[in-house]
Amino acid sequence: MLAGFFRKKPSPSPIDTARVPAGHRIYAIGDVHGCNDLLKRLLQMISADDADRGPADTQIIFLGDLIDRGFDSAGVIDTALALKKQRPSTRFLCGNHEEVFLDAIKSRDPETLRFFIRIGGESTILSYPIPRAEYLKLDMEQLAARLPEYIPQEHVAFLESFEDQIVMGDYLFVHAGIRPGVPLAEQKAKDLRWIRREFLDHRGDLEKVVIFGHTIFDQVNESGSRIGIDTGAYNSGKLTAIGLESGERWYLQS
Repeated sequence: MLAGFFRKKPSPSPIDTARVPAGHRIYAIGDVHGCNDLLKRLLQMISADDADRGPADTQIIFLGDLIDRGFDSAGVIDTALALKKQRPSTRFLCGNHEEVFLDAIKSRDPETLRFFIRIGGESTILSYPIPRAEYLKLDMEQLAARLPEYIPQEHVAFLESFEDQIVMGDYLFVHAGIRPGVPLAEQKAKDLRWIRREFLDHRGDLEKVVIFGHTIFDQVNESGSRIGIDTGAYNSGKLTAIGLESGERWYLQS
């Protein structure tokens, strides 16, 4: 008998065998980062794609980081709020940028605000009705004290309602990733919003197929039990969504 004649077939990838519950259709949107024009265009594409595919229980999930870096974070939040009213089943995950924004608003701490600005928060602040001349005139202590005056309470309450993780069938939706080896119920919010290398460098299957943002890739990155869909909208001009139904997946990009 020739050596190697009978070869063991490789195990199928977790990504290729993952499924969502029957009758459900899911669209997950990567990091928007203040790009309201791209978001509106992508939502139109999702609506058209959803209609073309026929009836289903359709749900849209945002993976977090709606704000910062792009020039219209306030507009993105308004668009998201309108979508939530139109589609009440829409769900939102809290990204690290929402976390720091909320901390800066609630704590009024100058150092927290300084960190927020350093990671792209200046564009978020200036997307609200604060004149740039006034923004430049205030020192960090003054700006930290006055920031809550500029942000509508409806926006604050909306961001505070964001979730840390969502499980749908064989998929887990998070902002940044998970800590390998830790059960989903025991994952820490900080890891779900901030983790990077420990998650990306892990070899081997995870508890679920993880769909995440946070880390920018030139194109959608499918690897092991991970699907990364943050394509750097604020810099690349590409905002990406993944569509899931039964065992099928597809991508839309504005």
